[in-house]
Amino acid sequence: MSRRRFPGWFLWGLLGLTVLPASALLGLYWYFHPAVHRSNGIIYGQRGEHPLALDVITPARPNGLGVLVLVSGKWKSSAAGKFREWLAAPILRRGYTVFAIYHVSQPQASVMEIIADMHRAVRFVRHHAREYGVDPRRLGVSGGSSGGHLSLMLATRGGPGPRETPDEVDRESSSVQAVAVFFPVTDLLNQGASTENLHDGGPPRRFRRAFGPQGTNLSAWKVIGREASPIYHITTNLPPVLIYHGDADTLVPLEQSLWFKARAREQGREVKLVVHPGGRHGWTTMVFDTRRFADWFDQHLRPSSTAIP
Repeated sequence: MSRRRFPGWFLWGLLGLTVLPASALLGLYWYFHPAVHRSNGIIYGQRGEHPLALDVITPARPNGLGVLVLVSGKWKSSAAGKFREWLAAPILRRGYTVFAIYHVSQPQASVMEIIADMHRAVRFVRHHAREYGVDPRRLGVSGGSSGGHLSLMLATRGGPGPRETPDEVDRESSSVQAVAVFFPVTDLLNQGASTENLHDGGPPRRFRRAFGPQGTNLSAWKVIGREASPIYHITTNLPPVLIYHGDADTLVPLEQSLWFKARAREQGREVKLVVHPGGRHGWTTMVFDTRRFADWFDQHLRPSSTAIP
């Protein structure tokens, strides 16, 4: 009985079908696991009994610039050390030192307190920037959902701290020089088509306790909601902002970003909005979109970019 022989092209094709996918998977694994040095759990402040912490993630070849990533979803955060560098791999591979910022989750801390703590985080990073090998004049910020909202609060309300405070950190500026975010809440007083909108003039449905004991007081809410909405604080000092938002998002509808972009245009400021077709409140290829975030930071943070206030 003769042994059956397969033609050479078949064997090479079979080898290709096996090796090429394996090589692609190994390549992806390599790309999303850059070589870094981590310092986890650095305390940047205090919220009641809770220490506030951040991680410093330094790439193998740092470029001397820093990006704060606000680890927040539904205004809830996680414990220090939990942020995974693959989420920011494109940014790290460009040489940016990443600061993963954590906060006390609502309702233990109100959204207004969380916003204050994000200002503290920027001030802390800026105060210690030289120790971390980054330029304190050129800091970017990024986040998604509530992390995007908090990033825009820094973009619109960041600024110098009070000179009379005895804490040197709090004297620093909390301004940021470039922003790249996913699907942020921008107007809490006008929730529009959101599934969280009860149309009663109050806070989002599932977040009534997130805004403190006065959050459900409709008179007080008008003040709280405005104070916590980036859209009402846009000025001519707004840094360059990049927003990715899905057009099928029902939790934070696309209109939130459209309104913010339109209001910024009135002030002559740049907001680039990229609409992800069919994108809901998150999509599987988001991690690849962070390459465009890295491009944005390259454009607006590197020394060749425009002057930084």
